[in-house]
Amino acid sequence: MTRSQTAMPAAVSPLGILAGNGHLPGEIARAAAARGRPVTILTVGGDAAPDLAPFTPTLVGFGEVGKILATFRTAGCREIVIVGGVNRPELASLRPDLGLFANLPAMARLIWTGGDDGILSAIVRLFETKGFTVLSPGAVAPELLVASGPAGTLTPSADEAADMLLGSSIVRALGRFDIGQAVVVSGGEIEAIEAAEGTDRMMGRVAEARATSGKRGGVLVKRPKPGQEMRVDMPTIGPDTVTRAAVAHLAGIAVLAGETLIVRRIDTIASAAAHGLFLYGFTEDARSPHLVRAPRAAAAADVRVRVLVGARPGTGALADATIGAAALASLDTLARDGISVVSRGHVLGLEPNGGYDALFARVVRLKPWGEGRWRKRSGIAVLGSELL
Repeated sequence: MTRSQTAMPAAVSPLGILAGNGHLPGEIARAAAARGRPVTILTVGGDAAPDLAPFTPTLVGFGEVGKILATFRTAGCREIVIVGGVNRPELASLRPDLGLFANLPAMARLIWTGGDDGILSAIVRLFETKGFTVLSPGAVAPELLVASGPAGTLTPSADEAADMLLGSSIVRALGRFDIGQAVVVSGGEIEAIEAAEGTDRMMGRVAEARATSGKRGGVLVKRPKPGQEMRVDMPTIGPDTVTRAAVAHLAGIAVLAGETLIVRRIDTIASAAAHGLFLYGFTEDARSPHLVRAPRAAAAADVRVRVLVGARPGTGALADATIGAAALASLDTLARDGISVVSRGHVLGLEPNGGYDALFARVVRLKPWGEGRWRKRSGIAVLGSELL
């Protein structure tokens, strides 16, 4: 049994679902209902998905903390699932209720914390302090987890298996820097690393680059980072993932088995087959004689920071520079000409093959939690040793 498959208690109380967008909240609701468990659904940050209509969801705003807690309690929910995507809100648009002010210290820590991992862990802690148990989607609906081996008839070649396992080791090595869950690897080379922009945008830039270069093949690898808060942030694939991989002319998609969700399973597998893409669930103990040497996990003590432009940075900027340098160093020889951008301890972007202009264009469009009228943008760029 994996960490994401912790057995669900045999409670008969309703399951509370705090739902974002996408198909996953509906699949979780239907899985619970099929097991005879009533559900109470709150949709946050936008309109409810059409497939939630049979469950009569209640719309809530990001700032309505009191309403969220009261609704779940009134419904008798003791266990909740937090699932689905959300867009980060502007602080000025939160429209707080009294519940937010009653939990102001916790909300302030949530908004001002450093990165996605910290935010998601803070959300879980907030609900736990209010007496709720937060379950992972995999605990509620284990049938949505990707199994080990191929999903469909296509399997990776030996070279593609090597790319798959190298991609897994890259995500694992970068995990402590709160960098994303996905990479694209082709022919033993890192083609793209997901950072703060998310998997979809990463795939978009791979497709855009390949439209010019004509490159084909390679693997999208998606897996949890070490220490990832799996109760609210399980890696997920679906038909849209397949479409983006096909547009980018990849050979396949590989995910960590038992730790990754697949939505609209039948449609996803059928779409992959139609596009000639393999879908594969690998395991942590997978081995391949073709595996390229995995990158090392660099410690901050292993790196040296040299200021090239401007006066010596302050303590905060120097700490960011050390994080960016350590992230590049963790990729070892794979990213000696790389560049990273870090802001307040959060890696906004990492480009292993130079590409200053493209990286800067990406990060200036990002809006980390807490950025806005009350908080000025900041950050530092770190260049790999081959660029010095």
